[in-house]
Amino acid sequence: MGYFKTRGLRGSGFEDLINETNREYLSDGLAVIQKIPTPITPVEMSSDRSVITLAYFDKQSTVDYIGNVQGIPVCFDAKETKGKSLSVSNIRRHQMEFMNSFAEQDGVAFILVSFIDYERYFVMDIAELDRWWNEAERGGRKSIPMEAFDESLSVERDRRYLVHYLPAVQAILDKKTATEETIHAF
Repeated sequence: MGYFKTRGLRGSGFEDLINETNREYLSDGLAVIQKIPTPITPVEMSSDRSVITLAYFDKQSTVDYIGNVQGIPVCFDAKETKGKSLSVSNIRRHQMEFMNSFAEQDGVAFILVSFIDYERYFVMDIAELDRWWNEAERGGRKSIPMEAFDESLSVERDRRYLVHYLPAVQAILDKKTATEETIHAF
């Protein structure tokens, strides 16, 4: 089981932006997206503040977020990196399995990535992520460079939506529909 200290919750600033965006999406009737809590068991508590200072993860979590966008089920994991690439080791096998299973049930599964030093956000759908993840598993490249992220899935900040990822979800759906129409046309 994994343990964490109080500084172990990396990425919470990015998740705060996503959570605020999700509240705005809900308020505007665009989507219902929930943060999935990671189940933990406290080991040490601060006696003066009743704060958990050491805990272990009860089980592996699946993804960070799950919900529904205008009748379409979505799930995604939020990832952050300070560099020019995202390490594939940040994505666990059980997460890949969950997202692939979710997509097989006609859901939209993806990662939402923050390139901190470049102030850029991108979505990468599970099909593309699966290619990178499998290549790394076979001994290939162990990271996904920022240049590999599709510019059409770039996520913009806007005054109301701090991490406005729904246009990228729509772009994934548009590509999926175009591919299905092409397949059915033959």
